[in-house]
Amino acid sequence: MSLFVWVLLGLVAGFIASHLVNHRGEGVILDVLLGIVGAIVGGWLFHVFGHIGVTGLNLHSILVATAGAVVFLIGYHAIRRTV
Repeated sequence: MSLFVWVLLGLVAGFIASHLVNHRGEGVILDVLLGIVGAIVGGWLFHVFGHIGVTGLNLHSILVATAGAVVFLIGYHAIRRTV
C-alpha cells in the first residue's frame, strides 16, 4: 500500500477509535498515528487468530485498523493512568 493510503486509513480508523473509546478526538496528527499503529496492531491480531489483516483501502481494512486502534488506545489509557 502507498503512504497516502496508510495515512488515509489511519485518519479514518484513528478518528473512529478515538471517538469510540473516549468520545472525543485526540487531534488530527494523533488520530492518524493512532490509526496507523492500530492498523499494524489489528493486522497482527487478526493474523494471530487466523484472519486476513489490512489489505488496502476497503471496509474490511478499516474495521481491522479500527479494532487494532481501539485495543491500542485502551492499553495506552491504562498505562497513562498508572504513571
